[in-house]
Amino acid sequence: MGTAMNRFLLEGLLRRPATEAAPAVDDAALTALGEAVAEAARKRLGRSLAIRQVDAGSCNGCELEIHALGNAFYDLERFGLHFVASPRHADILLVTGPVTKNMAEALRRTHDATPEPKWVIAAGDCARDGGCFAGSYAIEGGVGAVLPVDLHIPGCPPTPTALLKGLLAVLQTAQGRAGGAIRPG
Repeated sequence: MGTAMNRFLLEGLLRRPATEAAPAVDDAALTALGEAVAEAARKRLGRSLAIRQVDAGSCNGCELEIHALGNAFYDLERFGLHFVASPRHADILLVTGPVTKNMAEALRRTHDATPEPKWVIAAGDCARDGGCFAGSYAIEGGVGAVLPVDLHIPGCPPTPTALLKGLLAVLQTAQGRAGGAIRPG
C-alpha cells in the first residue's frame, strides 16, 4: 500500500490541477443536460429529484465537484434538483470516497432510511473500489462492498458535467436496480 500511496502523491505534485474551465454563463449544452435530468425526474418520480450526498471516507475532492453543482455556473436548483439533509427525503444517495470501517454501518442505516424508489450512485474512483486507499486496514472497500450500486461515475474527481450525466443515466434506467453499475455516456 505504501508504494501506491507514494506514487499517487507524487503524481499529484507533478500533474496540473484536475479542474475543468468554468463554462460560459449561457452554456446551451449544460442547460440542455440539466433540463433533461429534470424532465427524467418528473417522468420517473412525478416531481423534482432529491439527492442525499454521503461522504463515506473521501479526501473531499469529489465533494468539491459536487458542491460546484450549486454554484452560479451549474445552479442545479434552477432545474428543480436539490440536495436534502435527510435520507428520509432523498431519492438518490450520492456516495463518495472509499467506505471506511467506521462509516460502513452509518452508510447502511442511511440507505435503510431512504424510501423506495431509491438509487445509489458511487461517485469517483475511490467509491468504485477504494481507489488509492484500497487494501488499507481502515477501508471496507468501494460502495459496492456495503450497498447495491446502481451507477458508478468514474473520475478522480468526476466533473460536475459527469455528475449531471450520471443523474440522467440513473433516472433513464428502465428498472430501479440496474443490476450492475452503468457508466454515464
